[in-house]
Amino acid sequence: MKRSRADRVVDELRSMASQRNREGMARYGINTARALGVSVARMRDMARRLGKDHRLAESLWASGIHEARILASMLADPLAASARDMDRWARELDSWDLCDQVCANLFERTPHARRKALLWSRRRQEFVKRAGFSLMARIAVSQKELPDSAFTPMLQAIRREATDERNYVKKAVNWALRQIGKRNPALRSKALDDAARLRRSSSASARWIGADAERELLGRSMN
Repeated sequence: MKRSRADRVVDELRSMASQRNREGMARYGINTARALGVSVARMRDMARRLGKDHRLAESLWASGIHEARILASMLADPLAASARDMDRWARELDSWDLCDQVCANLFERTPHARRKALLWSRRRQEFVKRAGFSLMARIAVSQKELPDSAFTPMLQAIRREATDERNYVKKAVNWALRQIGKRNPALRSKALDDAARLRRSSSASARWIGADAERELLGRSMN
């Protein structure tokens, strides 16, 4: 029986499996239940060789293998990814590194990125919510053309959700606040105002987010 292209790609990933790498991933809090232990650098080499292929990306995602899903995010076509596809993939995120890779490699490059960031920031599911704030951080870094007004609803979402005590959520909320504040002096001022308010919150998570963001933004000179 002829093997599919996806089967051959998975075979190649399996050939690079490393128990030592899996153990290292686990030490960083990565879910290794379906991981092979293949480095991101090797997956990027594969992605450059394979090229964009949305059908292959969908097949790799369906495999459920951790590295196959990261590779899928590198191969998927952002213009072919529908809002419904994004929701489906987001619901299946099960580790912080997969979440951030999919946001950076695919979700942030789609036309739906800003809308999904705001929608997902309200979701209860941990990694869907993290994806919302990871997307905000990525948008703040990459989408240089956006006006400052585009970040007003994101800052509102950060203030609203800063009390979520879950580690992977609060770290993403903090990341988004810091990256928005680094865009320019005006947004830095707004981010610092929010950080100061959060630092005075009754929520331990909000206090940590505010103090950490304030520390970094005050220590960074703005050109």
